[in-house]
Amino acid sequence: MYVSTSRPEVVGRAGAVPATVVGLGVVSLITDISAEMVTAVLPLYLVYGVGVGFLHLGVVEGLYAGSTALLRLLGGYCADRLGRPKAVAAVGYGLSAVTKLGLPAAGGSIAGIGAVLAIDRAGKGIRTGPRDAMITLATPADQLGRAFGVHRAMDTAGALLGPLVAVALITAFTGFDTVFVTSFCLGVVGLLVLVFFVDAPATAAPAKESVSPRKALAALAGVGPRRVCLAAGLLGLVTVGDMVLYVVIQQRGELPTAVLPLLPLGTAVTFLLAAAPVGRLADRVGRWRVFLAGHGLLLAAYLLVGFSSVGWATAAAALALHGLFYAGTDGVLMAHVGPLIPAELRSTGLAAVQTVQALARAGGAVAVGAALHFGTPQAAFGVLAALLGVAIAAGVRLGRTR
Repeated sequence: MYVSTSRPEVVGRAGAVPATVVGLGVVSLITDISAEMVTAVLPLYLVYGVGVGFLHLGVVEGLYAGSTALLRLLGGYCADRLGRPKAVAAVGYGLSAVTKLGLPAAGGSIAGIGAVLAIDRAGKGIRTGPRDAMITLATPADQLGRAFGVHRAMDTAGALLGPLVAVALITAFTGFDTVFVTSFCLGVVGLLVLVFFVDAPATAAPAKESVSPRKALAALAGVGPRRVCLAAGLLGLVTVGDMVLYVVIQQRGELPTAVLPLLPLGTAVTFLLAAAPVGRLADRVGRWRVFLAGHGLLLAAYLLVGFSSVGWATAAAALALHGLFYAGTDGVLMAHVGPLIPAELRSTGLAAVQTVQALARAGGAVAVGAALHFGTPQAAFGVLAALLGVAIAAGVRLGRTR
């Protein structure tokens, strides 16, 4: 069973963020520069390079989101069974780094690009549960919102730098291959930082029978985790994919094509500035309330994109709302559900919630892509806003758990 070392790791003043969280934040910062370099240029590459439409873009985004679910549970369960979350997370980081070299080889093949992205996201799936479990095990329960906020802020700093590095490389070197190779190199650097500079919370070697599938299922069947999974799934089904949102904003606002890789910066800057303050707010007023409020901001973004005259100002407002949505939901959900799961099953439990959310978002991405392909942005985002409102109301009801 895990033994939390969060108290000794807190340095400086009371309530300071544990060293493990800061170390994982550095790893995520470097890794997100690597990942977001590719994510930023991918819509430009697919829509204006390969020539795909919204339907294919939705399918690719569905793969991008859903493939993380393929190995999330396996990664979380292995981390709990072996008592080595850091080692399992390292496998996921390494897998994602290696796949960056597969993108140049895929060329213009949609199937090849989809396969490479699926493997890359599978690596993300393997590492996410063990990484978030390390954060919860290294942090006092009453400070989890802040800890996740700090980690996500560092992660988002990488998301902010990634598109800038990608655009600089495309400007300096013609073509996308330099972006992909540089992304691989940065991914390797992030892996090395994790292996050599991040101390995992101390664990006692578990007995072979201590973490069984039956025990894991019994823990996840509790009222709290079960309702969180249901609400996260409902909300995930009506969450638009990032790539689709950015393309719609660019096309609806008739913004220059060259601006498309830079649109994620609007989301990233807001997320970076808001993640830690929103995490602290969630610790004070309730994490579930903040989680649902974040989806309310996403609903406002839907209405803005679907029914306003999209230009530079509207695009900036929509991207700011999108960033606040992530600040209010990404780490906050993990901070909320973490204490509901026994420490020895923490990686598995968090991975289960993330799996439900990822699969729901994958299905939603495909559905939104199809709606935009066969209908208008106004109709698609109008229906999305209505369904999201229903899902938020369901989340309020599900949150009333004794």
